[in-house]
Amino acid sequence: MLNIAIDGVVHEAEPDEFLIDLINRAGGSVPQVCYHPQLGPVQTCDTCMVEVNGHLLRSCATKVADGMKISTKSAKASAAQVEAFDRILSNHLLYCTVCDNNNGNCTVHNTTKLLAIEHQRIPFRSKPYEVDNTNPFYRYDPDQCILCGRCVEACQNVEVNETLSINWEDPNPRVLWDGGSTIGESSCVSCGHCVTVCPCNALMEKSMLGHAGFLTSLKKSALSGMIDVVKGVEPETGYGAIMQLSEAESAMRTHRVRQTKTVCTYCGVGCSFDVWTKDRHILKVAPEHGPANGISTCVKGKFGWGHINSEDRLTTPLIREEGKFRQASWDEALALVARKLSEFKKKSGPDSIAFISSSKCTNEESYLMQKLARAVIGTNNVDNCSRYCQSPATAGLFRTVGYGGDSGSIRDMEKADLVLIIGSNTAESHPVIATRVKSSHKLDGQKLIVSDLRENEMARRADLFLHPKPGTDIFWLSAISRYLLENGLAHTKFLDQWVNGLDAYRKSLEPFTMEAAARISGVPEETLKTVAHMISEAKAMCILWAMGITQHSQGSDGSTAISNLLLITGNYMRPGTGAYPLRGHNNVQGASDHGAMPNDLPGYQSVDDPEVRRRFESAWKVKLPSTKGWDNHEMVEAIHEGKLKAMYLMGEEMSIVDSNANYVGAAFDKLDFFVVQDIFFSNTCRYADVVLPGAPSLEKEGTFTSTERRIQRLYQVLEPLEGCRPDWKITQAIANQLGADWHYQHPSEIMDEIASLTPLFAGVNYDRLTGYKSLQWPVAADGSDEPLLYTERFAFPDGKARLFPVSWIGPTDQPDSEFDLHLNNGRLLEHFHEGNLTYRTEGIREKVPDVFVEVSPQLAEERGIQSGTWVQLVSRYGKVRVRALVTDRVQGRELYMPMNSVESPVNRLTSSHTDPVTNTPAYKETSVHMNVLAEVGESPLPPINSRFGHPTPQNGVEVERKWKRPDYAPPGNGNGLVQLQTKK
Repeated sequence: MLNIAIDGVVHEAEPDEFLIDLINRAGGSVPQVCYHPQLGPVQTCDTCMVEVNGHLLRSCATKVADGMKISTKSAKASAAQVEAFDRILSNHLLYCTVCDNNNGNCTVHNTTKLLAIEHQRIPFRSKPYEVDNTNPFYRYDPDQCILCGRCVEACQNVEVNETLSINWEDPNPRVLWDGGSTIGESSCVSCGHCVTVCPCNALMEKSMLGHAGFLTSLKKSALSGMIDVVKGVEPETGYGAIMQLSEAESAMRTHRVRQTKTVCTYCGVGCSFDVWTKDRHILKVAPEHGPANGISTCVKGKFGWGHINSEDRLTTPLIREEGKFRQASWDEALALVARKLSEFKKKSGPDSIAFISSSKCTNEESYLMQKLARAVIGTNNVDNCSRYCQSPATAGLFRTVGYGGDSGSIRDMEKADLVLIIGSNTAESHPVIATRVKSSHKLDGQKLIVSDLRENEMARRADLFLHPKPGTDIFWLSAISRYLLENGLAHTKFLDQWVNGLDAYRKSLEPFTMEAAARISGVPEETLKTVAHMISEAKAMCILWAMGITQHSQGSDGSTAISNLLLITGNYMRPGTGAYPLRGHNNVQGASDHGAMPNDLPGYQSVDDPEVRRRFESAWKVKLPSTKGWDNHEMVEAIHEGKLKAMYLMGEEMSIVDSNANYVGAAFDKLDFFVVQDIFFSNTCRYADVVLPGAPSLEKEGTFTSTERRIQRLYQVLEPLEGCRPDWKITQAIANQLGADWHYQHPSEIMDEIASLTPLFAGVNYDRLTGYKSLQWPVAADGSDEPLLYTERFAFPDGKARLFPVSWIGPTDQPDSEFDLHLNNGRLLEHFHEGNLTYRTEGIREKVPDVFVEVSPQLAEERGIQSGTWVQLVSRYGKVRVRALVTDRVQGRELYMPMNSVESPVNRLTSSHTDPVTNTPAYKETSVHMNVLAEVGESPLPPINSRFGHPTPQNGVEVERKWKRPDYAPPGNGNGLVQLQTKK
């Protein structure tokens, strides 16, 4: 520790700490307009000047040194701070009283007060630019922009979309999108980083405008007149009186504007943020303190909340009678559900009934769903949608290292020297994780290898991009493992100390030569050797993978091959290393963790373990079934076979999310009794006998578990719409109608029960998760958790990992002369899965109005296709009609179709083939025939879609260009010491 004197008081500082961080930690009050701790030194505002040994320095960019004597309030420092801020005010039309951003957190307002500014010495100068309203979610007002560059730094180096810049050489600089495009026609992906970090009202959410303040809903002409009045009295009254009035108005807002912490309802990254609401109006999403995301969001998490107040929310139970639905009371609907389930249990046995929990619901709700199945009905027929995506990754990790979850945190992905991404469109499926990899790659020299069928954004940024033939990843991965072992490039010391099974594994690799891998995968042998050497030379490597690996007929073996490779190279047990299967849904990890699986009770405790069952039986006071139940795939088969009579499904669009959707729909038609619980009347609801209106995440409390095993609390932002109920309350009501005696008053009580029965969560409770606190399982009884797994041992009895031999079988459903094209499918940045939520946000629908199929330029030329041409895709299992999008993201005879459609769902084309270990469908192994239809429409992507933009990459805000302007001089009569620190 270093000793630093600040205004005569000595403080301890960490080496390499910036002065501004030390001053803030010590309770100092140095102004700082451009500085943000998650952006690092931007150095554009000059307001943080302090005096160090007689010299003026920017405290945001100056590292501490032992014995430093700092004055934050000397005459020299104070004059420089005021001079710098006066320049800022010359760029900003100050009208706090009638500004929607006047909420106590405006940096410009607060700095005006801090420095006791009464008058502007440099008058405001209007900029010759119009307000840009072309983005559906936010607007940019150049006359409010202080040119601090925070937004540019966030876009260039945190989000790394590289859309924003400032042309410092222009006589009237402003923030530019793609060098001068309108926002709406730029490469902006509406991630919201720029709006989040803006220190004033230059960038504002449109949902705030006219809503946040008491006076801000007035017509523009009236507001302009009030602004003129405020500016007119300023020369006589000074800003002090105006600030007092604006603060009084701001204080009034606190009585009607609520700020509530929640966790995002979309992908598995686990972003958390405050939601600002006025009544039921969502003013904005404000990320800052989330342990997974900080200031980061994507378009869905920041702006995709139109479904919450959608007019077509389900608000009353529905019962089918004579082929039609009628509204019913809750009492009638719950009584019917309980009566029918009781009848089937008595007549056909408990195993004639099945339950499916939801990856969108909370941990507590999944726990109650599996408890209903096991303790009340008496069946292990319970599953969740991890069966469709991540069960193979879980199986591969259980085989090799002992826990079925990410072996580290997002922070480890940032720290890695090499990141290998396989079968993951990370920038669109897990955007905030992608920002961390993109930033480390851009700023810190991290190497990036991407293997995928499409040249997605991460592939285009990669140091090396592999395009293997579909379904061949297991072969080239195993070949690299063999090559490393045979050429002395494996981590032998690690293998000797921490890994079992090397001899058997080495023998299993005999078929996996580099020559065979090149032939089967199509990746040149020299390229594979380059990958091998990049891996062996990296001090720390992470591997990220997703559905491009898991949704194959050998998904479990492919995931196992990845973990084997990590073990061969010693890339476990250290920061910056490990296995990262990226979980697709917000709580798909948690649904499995909490027992919504046919073979495991909560915490992956096997149903066939007598000791485990005894513990649960004692707590639940019932006798539990001991044999594995049916999973999702087996349930569908059991319906067709007449064995499964009734199903209760919570919060899943199974009819078009499961593979071979026509076959699944036909099964649902055969069910004798079907209960669907959802927030909208989904396609699956069409098959139901009873529909129950649940509540979305903003209308309830509970916990979610993210891809990095991070358990976080979500708080109730809004009351449930009248007629809707939180899902845990519905499940409890059904259980009690069936004779249970549950009395949970709050989800915290459910979590307490979970912790008492589940060693993996022994120390989890709501007090330890208060606010933005989180825990990454396993959590010991004392509350200590494990952000990085396996630091002392692997999760097997002897503490050692296990190399698990795999063999090569090859993909199913191969192209032939009739079905001659390979169809890939997956996520799209703007939409989530079929789009039941995201299509209800108008701005997202404006950017991506419908689904499409990507066609390569080569195939388009061969078949006479252009963007907008309607085509019919026909597989061995079904057909869909869709418009084509010609793009070089796909190659040759490979197609790509996003999931986001209810009318033309891609799963009408996919098969019933599955991974034999987990029964996860082989979604990615689909062959189709394409009929080119005569009709040609507009391009399925409008010109305002970000994919048509032209980013302008640069190294952040590039403040040194500002310093070269002839009208710039450091504040403080030229005594400033200009320092430029590169971002670390």
